[in-house]
Amino acid sequence: MVENAIETVAAVEGGVRDPEIVQVTERTYFCPLFSGVTAFETDDGLVLVDTGLGQLAPHIAEALREHTDAPVDTAIYTHGHVDHAYGLEPYLLDGQADPEVVAHEAMTERFARYARTQEHNEAINARQFGGTVDLADMMYQDGSPFGYPDYPPTTEYRDELVLTVGGERFELHHGRGETDDHTWVYCPDREVLCSGDFSIGACPNAGNPQKVQRYPGEWVDALREMAAEEPRHLCPGHGDAIVDDPDAVDERLVRTAAYLEDLVDEALTALNDESPPHVDIVHDVDYPDPDEEWLAPQYDEPEFIVRSVIRRYGGWWTGRPSELKPAPRATLASEVAALAGGPAELAERAEALVEEGEFRLAGHLADFALEAAPEDDAVAPAVNRVYTARAEQAPSLMAENIYRSAASYAGQRRPFR
Repeated sequence: MVENAIETVAAVEGGVRDPEIVQVTERTYFCPLFSGVTAFETDDGLVLVDTGLGQLAPHIAEALREHTDAPVDTAIYTHGHVDHAYGLEPYLLDGQADPEVVAHEAMTERFARYARTQEHNEAINARQFGGTVDLADMMYQDGSPFGYPDYPPTTEYRDELVLTVGGERFELHHGRGETDDHTWVYCPDREVLCSGDFSIGACPNAGNPQKVQRYPGEWVDALREMAAEEPRHLCPGHGDAIVDDPDAVDERLVRTAAYLEDLVDEALTALNDESPPHVDIVHDVDYPDPDEEWLAPQYDEPEFIVRSVIRRYGGWWTGRPSELKPAPRATLASEVAALAGGPAELAERAEALVEEGEFRLAGHLADFALEAAPEDDAVAPAVNRVYTARAEQAPSLMAENIYRSAASYAGQRRPFR
């Protein structure tokens, strides 16, 4: 299950929740605390696949040390997100040599991009967890994770790499999915697959509305390549491990691949129908309705995945002529509000639409009202209520938190930004 990072950190640091260490097979340990961390104990030391969120890594490392006191020989980052590649130090024993750190060659460019766009990333991640930019100041008061990690890769590879540690093979494979620098790891001697975020126990995070391009088509290929290895155990990027059940692992990988493939095919079919305006495409797609809980829209959702496909193949223009060179939003909002009789009337109508269940249309009117008159005491509270209601009915954590962020901005008498 995909969780909210802020709530998880608060629960662990408040003593409400302890890290769980699962023994997957002999000398192999997995911790599913927000993001998954896998530790393979070998005769030469630990091979660590991912490190967890920086705030949680000390707690995971402490729990892991109840099972093994081996030094870290090698760390493998499945991708360069902050909950996977920024928490290595707490796992290292006092006085041990720095471990080899292995990752795909595109990861260095990711870190450079993070460093160049640090404030942007802080802001969008604050929104992603339901707050305004003020939340970013609180989240990163001890230092921003966006930039280069303390332990960057020392070994990079392009397509495939085989590591031998303690006489055991660890096979690294590159694939594009949630990121362009993604690695999945297979240990054939133990039949353990570490999928990174190719598998997260929920609808794949292939359509994040605030982040750079995702690759759902290539994601399909990677999942099928993993399934071809016939692993017995799966240690995912998020969610619980599948232990000693090769049929369940195969079903998870193959069904997720089919789910993504359907969404990609539907999106491209709609795009190929004379390339209609993009906002219309998402309403024309026949979305799958899977029975499996592990494909439910817990964090991401299928509409966002379709939008990701459209963005990749359709460019940045929405396909609507007025939006090729649009007027400033505040100017447009003021004009619409004047035609409607004023911002307060727009806000009132937005709330009425919420009562009728027309949440999408309500959001448009609420935006216009707040952008036209953010300081109006009749407008901001109404918009806050509209987006609070939208958050409560949102199908995914990602949508819910962005709507909660919008509600927070309205509560502060300022337009969403």
